[in-house]
Amino acid sequence: MPDTTYAHLLFLDIETVSGAASFQDLPDRLRSEWLRKASYLKNEEGLSDEALYFSRAGVFAEFGKIVAIGLGFFHEDEDGTRTFRVRTLRGHDEHALLTEFTALLRKKYPRHLTLCAHNGREFDYPFLCRRLLVRNIPIPKNLWNPAWRRFENPHLDTMDMWKFGDYKHYTSLELLAALFDIPSSKETLSGDQVTPAYYLRDDLEGIARYCREDVVVLARLFLRYRQLPDLEEDAIVRLD
Repeated sequence: MPDTTYAHLLFLDIETVSGAASFQDLPDRLRSEWLRKASYLKNEEGLSDEALYFSRAGVFAEFGKIVAIGLGFFHEDEDGTRTFRVRTLRGHDEHALLTEFTALLRKKYPRHLTLCAHNGREFDYPFLCRRLLVRNIPIPKNLWNPAWRRFENPHLDTMDMWKFGDYKHYTSLELLAALFDIPSSKETLSGDQVTPAYYLRDDLEGIARYCREDVVVLARLFLRYRQLPDLEEDAIVRLD
């Protein structure tokens, strides 16, 4: 496989949690805004506003924060050996985490960059850009360009790729992994358990590992879409 095929392709996954440990820890203005937001959310379990905040706030950029960013890329040695190298940036300080992420983009991808994420167009890419604005960090132009129209965005989304033009259907990464017989990343954690793992168990390292393995699943799914050979376990280089 020629290295140039993936020279500018970066696989990405983010893990997010509620911005505060509890609803009561929010500033008064954000607390009022969450009550307004919560009134529009489905709440079949009948959760209180406080419990709903802890359960759901992490998926909204206005009320959540990023604690881990998984990154992976293909590398080909001179002898043609292909490896997939993956690492996770993580941290309690979101400003420092996002600064590290944008510095890496500037250093490794100064001009052209194509990201690949699952449901990235609806979640990962806009969430990153919104949190960069909140933290007053310049958004790299290879991450987002305001001149792009929706379908001119060069970044890839493996969920969109699976839709084949079907706009009404959501398919999880876990379902596609099961369909293509790709080992799961959910053995120790799942998305709805990230906020409790962070605030109740202080398990940032466990979240980072889960995020990293999601990136591995993402890359293997991408290869299946392209009908290319799968990654062998010894070809996956975990850098953290």
